[in-house]
Amino acid sequence: MTGIAVILGQDSSSNETYIQVAGNGWRLPVEILRPAVAESPSLRTSVLDYAHAFLVQSSRTALVNGHSKIEERLARWLLMIHDRSDGDKIYLTHEFLATMLGARRPGVTTALQMLEYRGLVRAKRGEVTIIDRVGLMELTHGAYGEEEQRYFGLATAA
Repeated sequence: MTGIAVILGQDSSSNETYIQVAGNGWRLPVEILRPAVAESPSLRTSVLDYAHAFLVQSSRTALVNGHSKIEERLARWLLMIHDRSDGDKIYLTHEFLATMLGARRPGVTTALQMLEYRGLVRAKRGEVTIIDRVGLMELTHGAYGEEEQRYFGLATAA
C-alpha cells in the first residue's frame, strides 16, 4: 500500500509509486477509499496498522542505511522483498538493487557474490533466489527480524 499521507488526512501524497519487482498492483482512487475507511472500523484499523508498520519500517531503514555494511543492507532488502513475494525467486537487476540500496552497481555485485559464497542466495542475470532465509536474517545482525515479522503479520506461532 502507498499513499499513507491520504490515510492520515492529506489530499495527496508527494511520493511517486512503482512496483519494484514483477507482479501486479491495484489502484484505488481516494474518493472510493476514504468513504470505505470511514464506514468500516475493521478497514480503518487495518490501514492505520499498516501506516504504523510502514513508519516503523521507514525509520529502521534510515537507521540501517546509516550504520550497516552493504551486505547487511542487501540481505535486509532481499528479506523484505521475499516477505512480499510468492516463492524464493526474486526477479531484479543489480542496477535496480543498487538504486534501492543507494549504492554503486559494482558494490552490489560484490555483495551478492559474498551472499552466494555463504550459500544464502543464488544469483544470475535478472534473478536472485533465496536459499537460506535464516542465514540472511543472521547476516543482518538484528537489522531485520521479529519487528518486521510482527508488524507485517509474518511471525510464526511459537
